[in-house]
Amino acid sequence: MTEPTTMPLAAVEHLCLRALMAAGALEENAAAVARSTMLAERDGIRSHGLLYVPIYAEHVRCGKVDGQAQPVVSQPRPGAVTVDAATGFAHPAIDAGWERFIAAARQNGVAAMTVFNSYNCGVLGHHAERIAEAGLLGLCTTHAPASIAPPGGARAVIGTNPFALGVPDGAGGAALVLDQSASVVAKSEILLRARENRPIEPGWAIDAEGRPTLDAAEALKGAMLPAASHKGFGAGLLVEILASCLSGAALSKDASPFSGTAGGPPRTGQCFIAFDPSAFSDGFGQQVENLIAAIAGQEGTHVPGTRRKAARARTERDGVAVDPALVERIEALCR
Repeated sequence: MTEPTTMPLAAVEHLCLRALMAAGALEENAAAVARSTMLAERDGIRSHGLLYVPIYAEHVRCGKVDGQAQPVVSQPRPGAVTVDAATGFAHPAIDAGWERFIAAARQNGVAAMTVFNSYNCGVLGHHAERIAEAGLLGLCTTHAPASIAPPGGARAVIGTNPFALGVPDGAGGAALVLDQSASVVAKSEILLRARENRPIEPGWAIDAEGRPTLDAAEALKGAMLPAASHKGFGAGLLVEILASCLSGAALSKDASPFSGTAGGPPRTGQCFIAFDPSAFSDGFGQQVENLIAAIAGQEGTHVPGTRRKAARARTERDGVAVDPALVERIEALCR
């Protein structure tokens, strides 16, 4: 990678917007994805930032994502909101159902929103944080094309299948954001290392023959390993049931990859659940404060989400360090 240069966050967002619109996406669809991309770069999550923009643009052009899609929102029950992403980007589909979802949670004490016929939704923790900023407790799940084999197996069955928890701080922000996948590491990190020709870490993945590998390219041909063996695979199954089976999306094993042009739309899904703490307990906020204090008060520990907050403060002040070659590649897409 060439020596990095610095871009302000607004420029990152605008670059992504231009590239997706040039590829054929409607402005409102491109804007939702551009904001998600900027937020990823803001929080230091490079694997979900500008690195993904050429893939997004390629998928709009080849029809793997319908950049012109108009999401369809339904509310079959007072606490249930469903959104058909119509094989478009997940971000505008989530936005389309968001107000109904949050309103339903406040009215009923709890509500869920599922999204199907969808695509990669970016950093899942950002959606959980958004729920927390509404004063609600949020649990978010999204599944992905199969990349994790069950313990003892060699054939991928479920995706990296992350879940995220957003806990409100009572002041319009998030006291805690937990965001983790069922795999040892996000697949996008292996994609990043493959592009940069860097080895992966031991215990991350196996090759197509089921053998441990440090080669990122071979890992992409094989399968990723679940975190904590059968326990991580179990967490991935939980996400699969909520984000795929409950939403009516394609199973991970049947979804086309989020990379490359083969296979048509992935038709994956998401499931978001929001709780209004005031409907269940008068002492929720104090309990959360006590819990966080018990974690933060120990030397060498950190509360989930604090590293992202530190990166956020730095990039909001100084801008984002980006690879000039990647920026030029995206600029070429704009032209």
